[in-house]
Amino acid sequence: MAQMTVQIVTPDGLIYDHHASFVSVRTNNGELGILPHHENMIAVLAVDEVKVKRIDDDSHVNWIAVNGGIIEVADNLITIVADSAERARDIDISRAERAKRRAELALEEAQDKHLIDQERRAKIALQRAINRINVGSRL
Repeated sequence: MAQMTVQIVTPDGLIYDHHASFVSVRTNNGELGILPHHENMIAVLAVDEVKVKRIDDDSHVNWIAVNGGIIEVADNLITIVADSAERARDIDISRAERAKRRAELALEEAQDKHLIDQERRAKIALQRAINRINVGSRL
């Protein structure tokens, strides 16, 4: 069976390193499915989940919440470099829900006061919290 190596790196170091038969990500240009021998490429990732179908078992799938970043595909090595990323099993959903609520309140306040920069930051924080909740719920 053809396989790829998937590595996810953050400023904290390597957080994921496994072999895969399929990877799904969302880039700023849309969804991207990657199979072995995919054309070499680099793309900007959106804040979204990464799906990795592992080679050890057809039903073994890892889900990782990635808060943007860059993906490089080169010779069956997929490297994702992100500011932050968390595997589903490591996400504290109650903490993510609290972050979501804080972001919602910050967004409301920024909109009421017409604070454009704060509104933009609150929208990003909200998107990240929702992504973490969605990925953490995949277990």
